[in-house]
Amino acid sequence: MLRRRGARVLLGPTIRTLPLGPDEGIRPATESLIATPPDVLVANTGIGVRSWFAAAESWGIGDALADALAGAQIFARGPKAAGAVLTAGLPVAWRAPSETLAELVDELLRGSVAGRRIALQLDGNTEQREAARLRSSGAVVVELPVYQWTLPEDERPGLRLVQATCARQLDAVTFTSAAAVDNLFVLAHEHDLEPPLRDAFGGPVIAMCVGPVCGQAAARYGVHGVEPKRARLGSMVHTLTEQLAARCQRLRLAGTSVTVQGALVAVDGRRTMLTDRERAVLHVLVRVPGAVISRRELLRVVWNDTSADAHALEVTVARLRKRLGSAGSALQTVVRRGYRLDGVRESSTS
Repeated sequence: MLRRRGARVLLGPTIRTLPLGPDEGIRPATESLIATPPDVLVANTGIGVRSWFAAAESWGIGDALADALAGAQIFARGPKAAGAVLTAGLPVAWRAPSETLAELVDELLRGSVAGRRIALQLDGNTEQREAARLRSSGAVVVELPVYQWTLPEDERPGLRLVQATCARQLDAVTFTSAAAVDNLFVLAHEHDLEPPLRDAFGGPVIAMCVGPVCGQAAARYGVHGVEPKRARLGSMVHTLTEQLAARCQRLRLAGTSVTVQGALVAVDGRRTMLTDRERAVLHVLVRVPGAVISRRELLRVVWNDTSADAHALEVTVARLRKRLGSAGSALQTVVRRGYRLDGVRESSTS
């Protein structure tokens, strides 16, 4: 969807969905519900509900499970979970408008849950706050662990995503689950990159979250996540497209009209694509027009390493100056100090 809109996409998966075996809690919990049917079933995720029912079928107890759930009130967190329940031939009593588990539990707690037997299908998180809330209100909670979210076996693509974000080589990072946010910061922490990652999201890089659960996860790390009005992939891509279009900059450099959008630069109508480091250097200079930015600061921001080879920076600046064509003379070297962008009159357009 993003590529069709002209974006260059860097893939960096940060989560792996690991199905849990029958001896890891799900089968004993299922048999417990068949023996003593629940009053309430909380359907948390579509993939979890479908996997649970499929596992029960494979164990030869699918019909017994359906019979046990026939008398339960079923609360679904969102449309995918509700759809999975309906596909199994069971009715949905209530669905959370905000599509969050917290709102679903709030709805249950509006009545008395003391002594009620509640089957809670878990997502892949290891920490289950909502189960604790129900128990503290007197509910008997039967947890259904269907799968677990872990870091990918190959962490290198996710680490490359962290490094590119820290270097301001990306305009945005999209998150489709809270676990993806958590694991991105886990990777950053393991490689001493958590502060620059947080700084990048506080500056030029948009943290685009698919919905409020993702947004809440980002907020826990001090990151303001942008969310679409509806928690859907299509809405997320549409909102991100609008956000990026609004960031288009029109500059006046050395008497030349320059338009910058992401890595695309148009100089007097001539379009060229910048490399990741060229665009990162330009972004830093444009942010404070006329100010001198030291070599050390550019190495810190763009290379994430103040001890990096200064010659690489000189080469990048020279290439950027060449790509800017007639506007390149505005990129000035200040001897023994650094670089500055001269004569900038900046505006934005949507």
